[in-house]
Amino acid sequence: MSDPARAPALAGAAGWSWEILDGGAFAVAAALAPSVPGADLVVYLEGDGADYAGPGLPAPDPTPDDPLALRLALLQGGMAETPPRSLAWLARPCQYVRGPRCGPDCWTTGRYGPEIVAALETSLDLLKVRRGARRLWLAGYSGGGALAVLLAARRADVAGLITVVANLDLAYWGARDGVPLSGSLDPAAVAHQVARLPQVHFTGGRDRAVGPDVVRAFLRRLPTDAPARMILCPDCDHCGGWDRDWPGLLRQAGW
Repeated sequence: MSDPARAPALAGAAGWSWEILDGGAFAVAAALAPSVPGADLVVYLEGDGADYAGPGLPAPDPTPDDPLALRLALLQGGMAETPPRSLAWLARPCQYVRGPRCGPDCWTTGRYGPEIVAALETSLDLLKVRRGARRLWLAGYSGGGALAVLLAARRADVAGLITVVANLDLAYWGARDGVPLSGSLDPAAVAHQVARLPQVHFTGGRDRAVGPDVVRAFLRRLPTDAPARMILCPDCDHCGGWDRDWPGLLRQAGW
């Protein structure tokens, strides 16, 4: 059973505020670090959370047991950054807060659907205005990485992109593992739109859920001179190992 109180508690303990943003069709849970006026804004996007409770059986609630993207955001918040950046985190629509548009398709077949992407884009606009930021940096864990690519392809204000064990080529991943994603947008289909965006894609040597082959399938969609690279964490799996030295991994990525 997911614990919806865990993420607000983690954010509060770090001095971050917990808010519910109006994303249009969906309300979106958010955590915001104390403001750094006018600084670039780094936004972490949470993973899919709970999608299926069993074969063909949608989970009753997509709220994650462990909000890993939030924990990584809080680790970056503890770094002494030069220049300083504002930090924020966004949950997926229907995580932590439910609305009338929330149904199982929002976290199963349509987890990266147009309405999901639009709600997160509206939330990014709100955060950007409130923080007085001109540029965004997006960091997405797992399905949040897929969404980070889809969002970056729609915007002209994203300066850099990081993904962690992200399912970046849905056609490849879905065919490999038999994952039905008929209502979702595929990040690989918009690879050409982010081809000039500096990007780092972390993958785990022990990740059996996505794996390096999915990231390589996405990278093959980019031109050979694209400012994109994959960094392998040999001892990391889909959920574990990323918080051991996240500041060090960020420095390795040039963030």
